[in-house]
Amino acid sequence: MNFQAFAEASTAIQLHALCAVAALGLGSVQFLAIKGTLAHRTIGALWMALMAVVAVSAIFIQVINPGHFSLLHLLVPLTLFGLVGLVRSIRTHDYRSHRRIVMMLFFGALVVPGALTFLPGRLMHTIFLAGLSG
Repeated sequence: MNFQAFAEASTAIQLHALCAVAALGLGSVQFLAIKGTLAHRTIGALWMALMAVVAVSAIFIQVINPGHFSLLHLLVPLTLFGLVGLVRSIRTHDYRSHRRIVMMLFFGALVVPGALTFLPGRLMHTIFLAGLSG
């Protein structure tokens, strides 16, 4: 493992990665937890805050296409709009929409993009996989 690469990354990348990992962990706990409890609502609020930080911090990461946005940046407004929809679904007690939006955000804005960070040339690949080949 090469944690030096993480230490040398920009503050935006470090914040983005740490909040994404925390959101991945909390989101996984939420799927297994009893729904509607105070703990579920509290963890859910923290998860939403983490996802907002992940989305906003992504704006400041332009490594794939230096100085410009990449296609991954399309996830920023989609995530933020998804979070607004999530709040709306909670306030209106539309639990079917709530579940659908959470699943879309968890997998579409967290798991899939997170998996892409393990491709060669990306930071997570450098940290965890680069020394394993060859």
